[in-house]
Amino acid sequence: MINVEHLSKEYLIRHQTGGRYTALRDVIANKTKGLFSKSPEQSTERFLALNDISFEVKQGERLGIIGRNGAGKSTLLKVLSRIVAPTKGKITIEGRVASLLEVGTGFHPELSGRENIFLNGAILGMTKSEIKSRFDEIVAFSEVDKFIDTPVKRYSSGMYVRLAFAVAAHLEPEILIVDEVLAVGDAQFQKKCIGKMEDISKGQGRTILFVSHNMASLTNLCDKGIVLDRGTVVQPVCPIQDAVGFYMRSSQNLGKTDLQSRKDRQGSGQMKLAGFEVSDETGKALDVIICGQHVQFSIAYTCEHPERMNGVALSVAIYGYDGSLYTVLGNEYSSKPFDHIGKQGKFTCRLDKFPLTGGKYSVNISLSRGGEMLDWVQEAAMIDVEDGDFYGTGRIVPSSHRSILTEHKWTEERG
Repeated sequence: MINVEHLSKEYLIRHQTGGRYTALRDVIANKTKGLFSKSPEQSTERFLALNDISFEVKQGERLGIIGRNGAGKSTLLKVLSRIVAPTKGKITIEGRVASLLEVGTGFHPELSGRENIFLNGAILGMTKSEIKSRFDEIVAFSEVDKFIDTPVKRYSSGMYVRLAFAVAAHLEPEILIVDEVLAVGDAQFQKKCIGKMEDISKGQGRTILFVSHNMASLTNLCDKGIVLDRGTVVQPVCPIQDAVGFYMRSSQNLGKTDLQSRKDRQGSGQMKLAGFEVSDETGKALDVIICGQHVQFSIAYTCEHPERMNGVALSVAIYGYDGSLYTVLGNEYSSKPFDHIGKQGKFTCRLDKFPLTGGKYSVNISLSRGGEMLDWVQEAAMIDVEDGDFYGTGRIVPSSHRSILTEHKWTEERG
């Protein structure tokens, strides 16, 4: 169904060396000055988002595309969806393609949900009668029946996603391409979407390309996987369990991790995460954590205007091999927000006994204030954990019982 040969996509990034103008009067003044002087110089940089990628997807296969943020996953889907043109290479696609890449893709904001269903169907090449035969199923699945005649510009992001997915899944494309847009929906709807994709793939023989950071969703839905890193294929198409295992093993271990150079971050940028370090009680950096060991997480930051910062909340979320959230460490919950912020500094979280059993875990780190996201880096680093004597009894919890361990005591009474 899909054959990709030596695909590359290059972008030209322009950097203006002159000052930035934000006020209208400054823009007008700058344009006027430009009539009599040279315009600000611009430097250019070539960025290779995809570099010589080749793979093949057969009919009915469900391919999971894996990689950290910035690996080129979304760019690849945009090229396959014909949203952007490749710089080099050849793509052969047989069959109609429906894409769900971001909230509201393919929707006209002024049209109602009903009108957008017919518009999307027409774009896919379906007749009006074919769309009518599927209309009630689409509305029922999306759960937006009360708002079906409302312009979609008034929909919430969750309503957008529900309707967009329902349209893409029910209008019978041969190939369904889904990015991580489902993360916007609630957990129940995500489960419903995964079930629908399984049904149309296994039951109807359609092909699915799926991007997600949730390893559980990938392993449950997909039968094949491919791993990207910095625009190149580092693990060719293989069984999904092998692809997930390769990704987890190749991810960066902790010790000391520089976060300043990470481009794949979200937030206002008023504060930025600069580094992440795991150490023992003496301050020695750790590459591997032993279950039950004293551990310190140190998070370095930078701040342009510390005098404006107070009530800062820091969150360290730890995820398992299957994408399940195991625990969240946050000062907002366990103590109080940080008020004394410098231009640069470090926050430290201490765990007397690290509670997770052996395995690999990924770490998301975020800084926020009053509900505003200041900085958020997903998959900031990986934690390697080895089983240890958490309870101090000389016995280790078996590897079949992966869990969060907690101190507890037992008593016995005889009747």
